[in-house]
Amino acid sequence: MESDTDASTDTTADADTGTDLESFVATNLERYADTQGVLPERLEEFGATYREQGYLTRKQLYDIAYESSTRSAYHVERNPPERCRTVTANVLAVDDDFSKIQLLTGLTGFKAPTASCVLTASDPDRHAVVDTRVWASLERLGYLEGRKESFDAADYVAMIEPIRAIAAETGYSVADVGYALFAYDAEVREGTLH
Repeated sequence: MESDTDASTDTTADADTGTDLESFVATNLERYADTQGVLPERLEEFGATYREQGYLTRKQLYDIAYESSTRSAYHVERNPPERCRTVTANVLAVDDDFSKIQLLTGLTGFKAPTASCVLTASDPDRHAVVDTRVWASLERLGYLEGRKESFDAADYVAMIEPIRAIAAETGYSVADVGYALFAYDAEVREGTLH
């Protein structure tokens, strides 16, 4: 699904991916352990607690935010504890992806990338951790256009649709495809992230 522009400007993506998305995901999942990305095992732990309790506490949200962005996690502590429980309970009750992200980003300290960690913890078969690296990989592969450095709920929806398509085609979980896309950008990006 690469565009002509992508193929001419990024031969690494063309050489690495070809048309075999399953191989692409497998290769980049192996690379993920060497990145600075969120630890999947930690999100699985948070997810088990989230599903069992039916909500997350402010402390649990702080811990997830810390996994995502250590330098800005402290903002989460400005949320009233009851609001954290209510919002995260509501997230589980809503089906729409846009609405889920919008609810979470209403909490202090949660932008779409950090909110995506909460969604991935809650359901790794439907959600993925997204950020600048994931967007850039999807852009390199021809699923999205242009580069972005900040994201909102609509951007999450734009990313999650092709991630789910890749997951359906390859048999990997949506979360694993997200991790692979992150690792791919970490491998091929030249220069700094921003």
